[in-house]
Order: sequence, then structure tokens, then C-alpha cells
Amino acid sequence: MNQTVIFWPVIVQVVLTLVAYAVMSNRRIAAVRAGVARGRDFRIPNDPEMSASAARNVSNQFELPVLFYVVCLAFYQTGGVDMTALVFAWLFVASRIVHALVHLTANIVQLRRRVFIGGFLAVIVLWVWFAIHIITTGS
Repeated sequence: MNQTVIFWPVIVQVVLTLVAYAVMSNRRIAAVRAGVARGRDFRIPNDPEMSASAARNVSNQFELPVLFYVVCLAFYQTGGVDMTALVFAWLFVASRIVHALVHLTANIVQLRRRVFIGGFLAVIVLWVWFAIHIITTGS
């Protein structure tokens, strides 16, 4: 298998992060224009309700995804990219997209939590699969 295919889910995750930044920025600008916040309110983030979920989602894109990025790079570096790694990488990214959509729209915590757990489990599987790869190949 072409080892670089592992970077496609990584690229999509990066795009998701950039989209979350754009949403946060737009909502912050809208909050200032609506008179709900002032520009200086963002020096130490204290987002008004209309932008708080977007700001929190941006933070979320730098928490669990860090483990995803590292394991994808590790698979690539050791030549361990296979169909299992690729499927779970895509499952993780799909879960992050759904998580962001829920977080940035209805923000239903129970649904968001379930989706988060799906992504969390996908990362666990990726790391276990990577450990198995290292053990079996000596890479």
C-alpha cells in the first residue's frame, strides 16, 4: 500500500481545524458587531455565548487530534500504513467532523459526547494497531 495515503485523513483533519478557526473568527466578529462583546474582550478569552462553542471547538481540535497526528506519522515513518490503519484514521476524522458539526450547531452534549467517544476509541485502536505493528515487524 502507498504509505502516503495516511496523510489524506490528516489533511482533512487540518482543514477541519482551519474551518473551526474561521467559524470562531466570524462569530467573534458578529458578537462585536452585535454589541455583545468588544474586541478587548478577547485578550483573555471570555467569549460571549454566541462564539463560546466555536472557541471551545477550536481548542478541541488541538487535544485528541494530537494523538491522531502522531500515530499517523508513526505509521508512515515505520511503513506500517495498511487498510486497518487507514480505515480507523478515516473513522477518527469522520467522528471529528460530526463532533464539530454538533458542537458548532445544536451543541447537544449527549450526542457530542457519544461522537467524541467514537473518535476516542478510533485513536485507541490506531495506537494498539501501531503497537502490534512495532511488535510484529520490529520496525
